[in-house]
Amino acid sequence: MTDFSPDSLTLNGKLPLWYQVSQSLRASILGRRPGDPLRLPTEDRLAAHYGVSVLTIRQALKELESEGLISRHRRRGTFIEPHARRGAPVPLLGTVDAIVAQQSGEWTTVLGHGPAPVPAELAEHFPGLEEGVVYRRLRRQERDGEPVNWAENLVRPELAERIDLADLARWPMTRVLRDAVGVRISRVTNTVEARLADPETARLLRIPLLSPILHVTGVTYDENGRAVDAARIRYRGDRFSFSVSVDVPVSAP
Repeated sequence: MTDFSPDSLTLNGKLPLWYQVSQSLRASILGRRPGDPLRLPTEDRLAAHYGVSVLTIRQALKELESEGLISRHRRRGTFIEPHARRGAPVPLLGTVDAIVAQQSGEWTTVLGHGPAPVPAELAEHFPGLEEGVVYRRLRRQERDGEPVNWAENLVRPELAERIDLADLARWPMTRVLRDAVGVRISRVTNTVEARLADPETARLLRIPLLSPILHVTGVTYDENGRAVDAARIRYRGDRFSFSVSVDVPVSAP
């Protein structure tokens, strides 16, 4: 039986080894393709693959098992759960104006834009669309300050034709689509995840590789329920916090 092949990993001395290995394995498992093998290599082979001890591998596997991503069977080995997936996100309600306000007040540099295939992780939001236009931007709190986040926005081609880059340098994409392009926005969904900085994120945000970051995926829908924009924003973990305030009705005495 062929074993599943996890991605390679460059270890960061500032983070626990088991955590780095568990996150690498988690990303490999969730990003696997249909038909990939479900059995993981042995603990010894995983230890050699990552250059860590077997004890580190065991701790990483224990974490993945607690998430329901793998199952371990004595004498048979360790297997990926066939329906392993990210946990369902908790929906949070707000307004488009609140989202625009949260994204405003930052100095933005447009890094580039151009046509690009729809990434696999966003394909479910754009059924039938094979290519969109991607805009890449770097944001700072002050003009010459340290970067705090960088964003990629995938926009439908027919809308991208009406976007002025000058607007993107001063406004969030949500506002550009609503106020400049004229899209009647009905809904924005945001998913926030803790991730490790990949090489490009580390370079742009000036942080060590595999530093903790917050990865936000925001999908904007028009009045017909069609996705018009999907943003993937990487925030420096030491420059951003995410808070939620929930109002609870006071019970009658």
